Amino acid sequence: MARSVSLAAYLALARRAPPADWTPPSVPRPRGPLVWAHAGSAEGLPALMQVACRLDAAETGAHMLVTGGEGAVCPSRLPPGVLWHDVPPENIDADEAFLRHWAPDVGLWSTGHLRPALLTCAGRANVPLILVDGTEAALDDKRARWLPDVSGRVINQFRHAFAQSANAARRLQRLGMPPDRIDVSGPLQQGGQALSCDDDERTAMAAAIGGRSVWLAAMIQRDELEQVLEAHRQASRSIHRLLLILVPDRVEDGPAFAEVVHGAGWRVARWSDGEHPTEATQVLLADTFGDMGLWYRLSPISFMGSSLTAGHGGSDPYEPAALGSAILYGPNMGRYLPGYRRLAEAGAARIVRDPATLSAAVSRLTAPDQAATMAHAAWSVATEGAEATDRVVDMVQDILDRRSTR
Repeated sequence: MARSVSLAAYLALARRAPPADWTPPSVPRPRGPLVWAHAGSAEGLPALMQVACRLDAAETGAHMLVTGGEGAVCPSRLPPGVLWHDVPPENIDADEAFLRHWAPDVGLWSTGHLRPALLTCAGRANVPLILVDGTEAALDDKRARWLPDVSGRVINQFRHAFAQSANAARRLQRLGMPPDRIDVSGPLQQGGQALSCDDDERTAMAAAIGGRSVWLAAMIQRDELEQVLEAHRQASRSIHRLLLILVPDRVEDGPAFAEVVHGAGWRVARWSDGEHPTEATQVLLADTFGDMGLWYRLSPISFMGSSLTAGHGGSDPYEPAALGSAILYGPNMGRYLPGYRRLAEAGAARIVRDPATLSAAVSRLTAPDQAATMAHAAWSVATEGAEATDRVVDMVQDILDRRSTR
């Protein structure tokens, strides 16, 4: 068996020249407090986004800088006050330059997959570090097994740890973290920040729709549009007066969408022109920004687009889940795969692959009991872990408050 490598030896190796393709950060640091959040894996990203939303809602004035480990890529939409930057390599010069530029007031490290050089540099820079959503698998990855002395010393850079399970907590203790610095909190909330809407607008729209069956096709790409319209055509044959609320992924695509929908013979109301659906409307083209909270509330069924065709990365499933909507999605959900998998396992989401399967799913879910069962499951998944997230946010706020009085 290979001998344990000491932290000193590891850091000596990490003093080699930075990779040629690495450049120091150039985006200016925002003014005021800054929380640095690192997702050790793609699974940790949704929970960090939720922490960012909570900090924004608490009006802390803090920005969040997010970096990602293996498999974690920048979400298509970032919450207010959130920046994304590539994580620096395991190199002392690069790590010190990263920390010197951003000067974070507190650091959150999600799941595990420790980077000894970066975390050691953060400790030397007096950045208070908290491990959140710690998992046994991420704390017991292959690198940790080959570098046990390194992992044991690095884990004590964290002043506190929130473990997902008792097994993860035991792993932290085996690595040398004292039990009084570990909380078994369960997983953090991965979604659930319910988007707002104008209550008067919602009341007026609900009255205009009346008792009609409604489904929502959200974040639709131009190369998905014809498939969505074909699914609506097929579903409309069996569902009288079915209304589709159609939301382009980019509002600038509104004119092109309108041309295609009109050209296909549908009776359309265009939201950006101030039009409301009438009894005769078949498609409501919702081509404006900032109204998703309204559409999720009005529709019991949400097909999340940018997923039928490849190359778009999918769209966030937790937005409709937080507002109790049954969720449908295509096979190309990319960066949101962990969220869709979690919702599907809970019975809150179903995959569709083409107009026929999308039409069939919409037809099934227009039965109120079917949609209600899925919607309740979606809401349960979206709100699970809220208490654990509150505890993390409270700890971050306490640290920021203490640092602001220095």
